[in-house]
Formats: sequence, structure tokens, C-alpha cells
Amino acid sequence: MSDLRELLSGMGFRDVRSLLVSGNLVFGGGTGDALALERRLEAEAARQLGLRTDFFVRTVEEWRALVAKNPFREAAERDPGRLVVMALKDAPGAARARALQRTITGREQIRAVGRQAYVTYPDGSGRSRLSVVRIEKGLGTRGTGRNWNTVLKLDALARA
Repeated sequence: MSDLRELLSGMGFRDVRSLLVSGNLVFGGGTGDALALERRLEAEAARQLGLRTDFFVRTVEEWRALVAKNPFREAAERDPGRLVVMALKDAPGAARARALQRTITGREQIRAVGRQAYVTYPDGSGRSRLSVVRIEKGLGTRGTGRNWNTVLKLDALARA
């Protein structure tokens, strides 16, 4: 994480902070479109660190909207560790999420809202057949997930 913080600082971003050790970064100074910034960060991480990974960038406003548009408010309050928000590269559309939902044999639920997917795992994600790989394949885009507790911690960090 320190290498990633240094990379972003060296690229001119301000107040680079990390949450946990899973690649969650909050920083200032980004301008322009998020997709272009994602490509720039991916290229620089590969060039400077030899790290080939996806970056999923959201502005503070986008993150606030992500929190506000949660379609599973009851799950967020009842058991936030079993609600996962996936930041996605592309917006898959509700039809793809509905099609994926129809293939689920367990109690999990998934909803796509913009470039996010919200997934409930009432029986826990460890036992679920609804893996990240299956979600990515069903939605036709790559993503990375964080449980609701982490989403709220990132929201607080971004607002600070």
C-alpha cells in the first residue's frame, strides 16, 4: 500500500490515504473523467511498480451516490458485512443483472445501479456460488467488491 500511495503522490495527487491493505485509496487532485484516470493509473502502476491491476475510480460525488442508491437498505442495517458493493468498469444495465439474478439458486440477490452492483449474501459469501468471477461473467465487466462496512469507512475517509 505504501508503494501505491507513493505512486499517486509522485503523480501529483494530494492527501493520498489508504484504508486497510486491500488497495482502497482516497486522494485529491484528480480531474477529468474517471475512466481516463483509471487507464492512467493502471499504466503508471504497470510501468513504475510492475503491477498489472485494475483501478476503479469514483469521485466523492459518485461515492456519495453509491451509498445513497443502495437498493438493499434493510440488509445494510441488519448485517452490513453480508452486503457487498462491487465497483464495475462499465455499467452493465439492469437487464444483465436481472438475467444473472435468475441463474442464482441460493438466497443471494444482485442489483446493478450505474457502474455499481449491490450483492446480498444472507448466508455469507464463503458458502455462496455467486463468486466475483461469476458476477463479472454475468454482468460482462470486471469489478471489485467491498462489504458495506468498508464502503461506509471509505465514505467517511473521502469526506474528511
